[in-house]
Amino acid sequence: KQWYQRRVRGLMTERLRKIIRNVDFKKDGETVFQSASFLGYVGLMTAVKAPSFALTLNERFNKEGGFIGIYQWIMGDRSAAWMGFLIRDVMENANSYSEAKNILMTHKLVAPAYFILSGNTTGEGVVITRSLTETLDVQALNITNGRYYLLQTNYDPWTTCPFYDDRRTPGNICMKQWKQDNVGFKSLFNVLSTKPNLNKLTVYTSILTVRDGLTTWMQDCKTPCTPW
Repeated sequence: KQWYQRRVRGLMTERLRKIIRNVDFKKDGETVFQSASFLGYVGLMTAVKAPSFALTLNERFNKEGGFIGIYQWIMGDRSAAWMGFLIRDVMENANSYSEAKNILMTHKLVAPAYFILSGNTTGEGVVITRSLTETLDVQALNITNGRYYLLQTNYDPWTTCPFYDDRRTPGNICMKQWKQDNVGFKSLFNVLSTKPNLNKLTVYTSILTVRDGLTTWMQDCKTPCTPW
């Protein structure tokens, strides 16, 4: 059983917290996929297509930003996808982990991003680091070599996080304390509910499995709490 976790941060935290919902997307009366989403938003950031794969998006803090891609889109080049809409397309049309992975690695994007994708077979889990036009890096699970989890915040995995926003180090410390045999609902929720991964910008936490779907909690970091 593969577990997957997601914590969302937002600048309009209080307002966003009130409109988060778990949504079932159905076709012909059957659920095709589920998502944690904000009311009124037609794209997706966090979703699971049981029993095939689960997927989420992380913003990539990068000097390239989304300015170039958005400018090109406004000027008429519509070959790049807005990430939330791309994820929705993947959830609607991809039928396997490998198919979803290929789309996420190759489609042009409006802004740089991290795609975190998990499947239904042991070892199916990747963090895909994307620029606007190409895949820069793929971090993959490797159970036999002791890499039983992947942790991604908003910085490239091969770089050092800035001292003022290092959520990676405490996150890794928490995961290693739980150890592989104890990875599950309780441990993942504990990691995401521990400061500084829980902070004033945290809107919600979702835990997903491709077998059971997703569960979402609105989060509120009580003072004293780091601002981000």
